[in-house]
Amino acid sequence: MGCSNQKTENVSSASWAYAFVVWNGYVYKITNEKVEQIDREIGEVTIYSDREGTYPGNFSNSYKKGTKYYSIKGISSDQAIAIQEQNGKYLKAIRDHRYREQ
Repeated sequence: MGCSNQKTENVSSASWAYAFVVWNGYVYKITNEKVEQIDREIGEVTIYSDREGTYPGNFSNSYKKGTKYYSIKGISSDQAIAIQEQNGKYLKAIRDHRYREQ
């Protein structure tokens, strides 16, 4: 038997409770509800990571950097926003709680 001096890094992806985006200091939980009437663009994902931790800006654990956020006609963005999917459709994200950056 031989010995090895090789170090291995133990890095794993986080197992988040749900898919989310962060916008304007709040976590918005992604739903399966489609949004038909968006209003205007209000932001985008600035940081994507599937690793546990807290990140500055508009962070997401599910959507890549550059994914657009929109307001929804008739709904306050304090309640929900729309997230643009790759297929050009939009999903509703419901505000859940304040996001705490480190």
